[in-house]
Amino acid sequence: MTSLLGGCTPWPEEFVDRYWAAGHWRGNTLDNLLRGWALQYGPRTALVHDGTRITYAALNRRVDRMAAGFRLRGLRPGQRVVVQLPNVPEFVIAVFALMRAGLVPVFCPVSHRASEVSHLVRFTQAVGYVGPSTYQGFDHTAMVADIAAQGPFLRRVFTLDAPGTSSPYGGLTTDPSGCQYSPLGHLDAPPEPPLAQSADQVAFLLLAGTGSSTSAPKLIPRTHNDYAYQARAAAELVSLTENDVYLAALPAESPFSFGGPGIVGTLSVGGTVVLVEHPGPAECLAAIERERVTITSVVPALAESWLDVLPALQADVSSLRLVQIGGAPLHRATAERIGPEWGCRPQQVFGTAEGLLTLTRPGDPDETVLTTHGRPLSPDDEIRIVDADGRDVPDGEPGELLARGPYTPRGYYRAPDHDAGSFTPDGYVRTGNRARRTPEGNLVVTGRLDDVPRRADHERPLGA
Repeated sequence: MTSLLGGCTPWPEEFVDRYWAAGHWRGNTLDNLLRGWALQYGPRTALVHDGTRITYAALNRRVDRMAAGFRLRGLRPGQRVVVQLPNVPEFVIAVFALMRAGLVPVFCPVSHRASEVSHLVRFTQAVGYVGPSTYQGFDHTAMVADIAAQGPFLRRVFTLDAPGTSSPYGGLTTDPSGCQYSPLGHLDAPPEPPLAQSADQVAFLLLAGTGSSTSAPKLIPRTHNDYAYQARAAAELVSLTENDVYLAALPAESPFSFGGPGIVGTLSVGGTVVLVEHPGPAECLAAIERERVTITSVVPALAESWLDVLPALQADVSSLRLVQIGGAPLHRATAERIGPEWGCRPQQVFGTAEGLLTLTRPGDPDETVLTTHGRPLSPDDEIRIVDADGRDVPDGEPGELLARGPYTPRGYYRAPDHDAGSFTPDGYVRTGNRARRTPEGNLVVTGRLDDVPRRADHERPLGA
């Protein structure tokens, strides 16, 4: 992996050659792909949020101008910027603008507070922060001001004001620590010539662990090549087209919502992404009816709550054709309700922040959809299920799920100690999940492994 960002483990050259030869990796950056989508789908609606509708052409223009604004504020290629935004259009715009400016977004849940955010800033040496001024009663600006005062990294803060409010800084302001603050909406400058960027560079950093003040967070470096492939392959698997409308109900920065196929996959085919800030049934079912949503992604608890409330709300959800469900075990009884009550099929999904996606297929028998997590997304995904001694177990037997493939990085960012315990010497990530494989090749993931110490790699030969 040739990267502007140090501390990343490369794929071995033989695998790089394999993924290029198979056509998985195509050498285009995500922000440059957006340029192409804007040319192809220009007047179509790309993003919807409340009463706001943004076309592909307008989205690309705003990304261009915000990217130039980041550069004008002194940010330089390769620097890290923490992005902590809810499901609003500015999340998509800022992430693509940072990538277009050669910067590396660091995805951070909007629910995280000072201890997690400050540690994330220190660990990544982030020079910038993009987040709300205040959100759901919490003062993000004050939190970030405290973090910046601790130094030495954070020096640029861009805040998103809530409707009807204004930033306490009003415009570009510098505090006593030397940190500059400005409203995100003020990042509007004439576009600059495109940067020469390589698709094997890191596109963004995805948070795998919660982090704390005493332990480093686990961050996954996702390259343009591997993530573009993941989103494209997932979009093809569910037959996404420009007529599809995707509801982003889960947090936009989550792997499920961002690229499984999610936001990126929907944009890649000219579809429409509907962003909602609250995943509750009232807001989401109303959005499904209003925007004629065709596909969405939820966790089992959300699916149950939507199902339970639908009769009282009397929302029209007949536009739905597919509901992806993942993140936790799905009760069969819940899955069986979706067809009769929503008029569409469920799709069971298992995914890890580290990359691996397994999905049932739209044409799978009902029993497969109701009882398994399907098969890996890519034909070049390699799966092993092993016992506590690292030996492969027969089909039908439970064990730990290991994976490697064209969208599963070979290590965490700047985390050699984590890598030693989380990746095998030949590059398989230990997912920490217990699974078994059916005779038909489908995976059934039953939960996390019991907290039983395993022998170190040097004490047990893998596959022995």
